[in-house]
Amino acid sequence: MAERSTAAVDVADNGGDEPPAAEAAKATADGLDTQDANAADGPVPEKDGDRKAPASAAPAASPELHSGHKLARRYRLEECVTRLDGFSSWRAMDEKLRRAVGVHLLPADHARARAVLAAARSSALLGDPRFVQVLDAVEENDLVYVVHEWLPDATELTAVLAAGPMEPHEAYQLVSQVSQAMTAAHREGLAHLRLTPSAILRTSTGQYRIRGLAVNAALRGITSETPQRADTEAIGALLYAALTQRWPYESDAYGLTGLPKGVGLVAPDQVRAGVHRGLGELAMRALANDGATASRQEPACTTPEELSKAVAAMPRIRPPEPTFTPPPEYQHTTYQQGSYGRPTPSGMPTTQTVTAVPPPPLQSRTGRALKWGVAALLIAALGLGSWQLADTLLGRANQGNNGSNQTPHNKEDDAPVKTEPVLHPIAGAREYSLDDKDQDSEGVKNTFDSDASTFWRTKSFRDGPEMKADYKAGVGIVYDLGSEQEVKAASIVLRYAGDHSTVALYAADSLSPSGKVGSMPKIATAKTSDSTLNLTADKPVKARYVLVWITAMPYVGVDAFSGPGYKQAITDVKFTG
Repeated sequence: MAERSTAAVDVADNGGDEPPAAEAAKATADGLDTQDANAADGPVPEKDGDRKAPASAAPAASPELHSGHKLARRYRLEECVTRLDGFSSWRAMDEKLRRAVGVHLLPADHARARAVLAAARSSALLGDPRFVQVLDAVEENDLVYVVHEWLPDATELTAVLAAGPMEPHEAYQLVSQVSQAMTAAHREGLAHLRLTPSAILRTSTGQYRIRGLAVNAALRGITSETPQRADTEAIGALLYAALTQRWPYESDAYGLTGLPKGVGLVAPDQVRAGVHRGLGELAMRALANDGATASRQEPACTTPEELSKAVAAMPRIRPPEPTFTPPPEYQHTTYQQGSYGRPTPSGMPTTQTVTAVPPPPLQSRTGRALKWGVAALLIAALGLGSWQLADTLLGRANQGNNGSNQTPHNKEDDAPVKTEPVLHPIAGAREYSLDDKDQDSEGVKNTFDSDASTFWRTKSFRDGPEMKADYKAGVGIVYDLGSEQEVKAASIVLRYAGDHSTVALYAADSLSPSGKVGSMPKIATAKTSDSTLNLTADKPVKARYVLVWITAMPYVGVDAFSGPGYKQAITDVKFTG
C-alpha cells in the first residue's frame, strides 16, 4: 500500500497557433511546451547559464505506439497529446486503480533517457503536495516511461491569464505559493528550469500546483549553472504577467503580448494602470537581477527563499469584497390590492388600498350562549386542577408524617434506573504509528477542539480500502482521558464517507504505547460507509489512554491536501462511560 501525498496533475500545452481558449479546453495533458517554429508561446529566454541540448543532435525516433497499447499490463494508452524531440506524452488509464494518468514515453537509447529517469525518481522522492506527483519511472522493453498524476479539473495559468490580469490578492497568492514550493524543492537539490505559465495549475480550491519539476527540463536537455536564480527570475516573470497580462520580454509567449522592442524591462505600473505597487516592485526585484532598475530601493531576489521572505514581509493584501445583487423590489399584485377582476374606473389611480374590517362580535342569542358555555368550561377546568394539586400535596405530607414504612409500593419503582452516559473530557492526544511516520501530527488537536471545520487527516494511499499489514497496518491517535475512566462507547465524526472505513478502540498503557496493537485490550470495533461512526463495547473497560486505530479507508478524489487515493480524516472524537 504505497503512501503518497499529492494534489495536482499535468495539464497540456501543445503550443501552435490555437487561441488560449482552445488551450484551456485541452487542460488534460503532460505539461510540455512545444517550441517549434509555429509555437504560440515561443522559446523561454536562456539566461543565467541555462543550457539546452545542441539543435544539431538528431533525436532518437519516438516509439511508434497507438491507442490501446498497454504498458506493464496496467497503463492503457488512450490519447497522444505531445510528440516532440523523440519522445511522446499520452493520456492513459491505470486499469488497476481505475483512474486517469499521464505518461511520458521515449526510447531507452534516447540521449536524455537516463537523465529523465533520474529526474523523475528524484522528483518522486520529494513527496510535496504542491507539485505534480510522479507515480512511476520505469525502463522496460527498450522503452523508458514516466507515469504521473492527471487532474482534469485543474486550470492552466495560461488560460487564467487569457481572461485578463489578476486581482492583487490572487497575484499575491500565486507568487507566495509558487515561491514557497520552489524553496522546498531547492532545499532538496531539485530545480525546475521550465517555470512557465503552462507549468502552473490552479485547482478548484484556489491552490496552485507546479508540474514537471526536474522532468520537463530533463526531457528538453535544459541545465543551468545558477538554477536558483533561473527559477527565481521565472517566478518574477509569472508575477509580472499576472499583474499586466504582458510577457516581460520582447517576444510574445503563452498567448501574451511581449514588451515593445528596444525599451527594455519597464515596471508593471508603467505597462498597466492600477497595478499594486508592492507586487510590481516585487516582480522587478525577481526579474532585474543585474540591478537594471534604478528606481528599485530594495535588493534583488536571487533565490526562491529570498523571494518567499520578501512576499511574507509585505503588508497583507485582503481579498476583494464579494458583490451581492440586491433582490428585486416586492411588487403587490392586483389581487392583493382588492381589485382582482374589476375594471379600473376612469380617472382613478390603478392601485387602491382596501382596509380589512374585522367581523363584528357575536351579538345574537347563539353567540351569547356560546360565550357562557366556554366560560363555564374554563371555570370547571381550573377547579379540577386545583383539587388535584391539593390532593397531591396532602398525600406527600402524609407520607412524610407516617415514616418510610408507609411509602406506597409502585410497580414503576421495580424498573432499572436508566443513567445518562458520562462524557469523558480529553486531556491530550498524540499520533500513533508503527513505523514512526506521522500522517498529520499538527492536526491531532483538531479532533477534540469542538470545531467541526478542523480535522486530522491521513495521507493518500494507492491501495485499499484495507491497509496492508506488510506495509502499513494502520494509522491512529492515542487519547489521554486525564485519569482512569470507565470507557464504554465512542462517537467519531469522519470527514469522508465511502466504502469503507474500519475503526477499533484499544486500551493503551501511555500516549506512546510500548507494545503492538494486537497486544492491547480491545474495547470495540466498527465498520461504516458513512461519515459518523459509533462504537459500543460489550462491557465497559477501565483505561486512561484510548487508541483510535484505523485499518480501512474509502477511496477519495483530489482535495486541497492530497491526490486521489484511499484516505480518511477525523473531525471530532468523544468517549463516554
